[in-house]
Amino acid sequence: MRVLGIESSCDETGVAIYDTEQGLLGQALFSQVDMHAKYGGVVPELASRDHVQRVLPLVSQVLEASGTSPEQLDGVAYTAGPGLAGALLVGAGVARSLAFGWGMPAVEVHHMEGHLLAPLLEEHAPQFPFVALLVSGGHTLLLDARSLGDYAILGESVDDAAGEAFDKAAKMMGLGYPGGPRIAALAEKGTPGRFRFPRPMTDRPGLDMSFSGLKTFTLNTINDLGGKEALAEQDRADIALAFEDAAVDTLIIKCRRAMEQTGYKQLVMAGGVSANRSLRARLGEQMKKRGVELFYPAPQYCTDNGVMIAFAGALRLQAGESAELPIKVRPRWPLTELAGL
Repeated sequence: MRVLGIESSCDETGVAIYDTEQGLLGQALFSQVDMHAKYGGVVPELASRDHVQRVLPLVSQVLEASGTSPEQLDGVAYTAGPGLAGALLVGAGVARSLAFGWGMPAVEVHHMEGHLLAPLLEEHAPQFPFVALLVSGGHTLLLDARSLGDYAILGESVDDAAGEAFDKAAKMMGLGYPGGPRIAALAEKGTPGRFRFPRPMTDRPGLDMSFSGLKTFTLNTINDLGGKEALAEQDRADIALAFEDAAVDTLIIKCRRAMEQTGYKQLVMAGGVSANRSLRARLGEQMKKRGVELFYPAPQYCTDNGVMIAFAGALRLQAGESAELPIKVRPRWPLTELAGL
C-alpha cells in the first residue's frame, strides 16, 4: 500500500510518500521556525497562512522526486489533531480534496500516534506491547501501548509539558525560540553542581509529571543573579545544565516506575524532546541496567514530519479504516479515544 501523508498541525509543513513494501519513497519538510522566532513562539494565524502556501508545492515536489503518479497511490493520510485548528484545517482540506479528486480513500491520523509509531520505521523496531514516553510540544505522556490504537495513559504532565518548559526557560534566559536545542547546546558548557533544580513530583508515588515548578525555579535563579540582562554566558550555561538535568532526571524516574508497573521490557521514546542527547544517553543507560530495551526514532523523525503521518496512515488504511464526510479536525483529541485495530 502506497500512501501520501500530510502533516500541518503546528509550525512544520511535512509531506511524504510511504510504501508498506518498499518503505519511504520521498519526503519534504518546511519549517516555520525562523518566521516565529521573532515572536518567541508560534503565532497560529501566521502558521496557517504559511501552510496554505507550502503544502501543494511540497506535494508536487514529493510526487516528482519519488517518481510517483497519483494513480500509483492507494490513499491520502493527514493529521486531524491535536494541534492548531487553522493549521489542521489546511492540511485536512488539501488532503481530502486530493483524495476525492484522485478517487481514493483518505484517513485521519492522530498526531501523537504518528510520533508513537515513528520508531517502528527503524530497521530494529519494537513490538507491541510496550511503554511509550511521548514528549512532543505541548504533550508529555507515558502510555501503555498494547496494540495499534489501543493505548492507556499511565501518567501525564499536570501543567506545562516538558517541551513547553524548555521553551519558556530558554525565553527567560534570552536564548530565543525554539528553546530545547538551545538549552541542550548551552548545557554542554555548564558547570556540574553549581545549581541544583528540583525534580517535581518524584517524591510521591505515581506517574504524573509537573514541569511548571522548574520554570519558576529557573526564573528565581535568574532573578537572584540580577535578572536576564545581568547573566554572563557561563551563568546561562550553568542554569541550562541544571534545568536539563532536572527535566531529564524527572523523565527517567517516571519511566523506571512505568516499566516496573507494567513489567514490559521495551520502552519507546518519541517526540521533539526525544532528540535530546542527554536524555537518550542517560535513559538508555538506566533501562539497560533493568534489562529494558530503549527505542527511539532517527533524529529527523523526532520533530513533526510527514513520514510519520504517511506511515501511521498506511497502517490504518491497511486495517480498513477511512475518513468520512464532513471534514473534521480535532484540536484537542485524547489518544485514548482512538479506535483499536
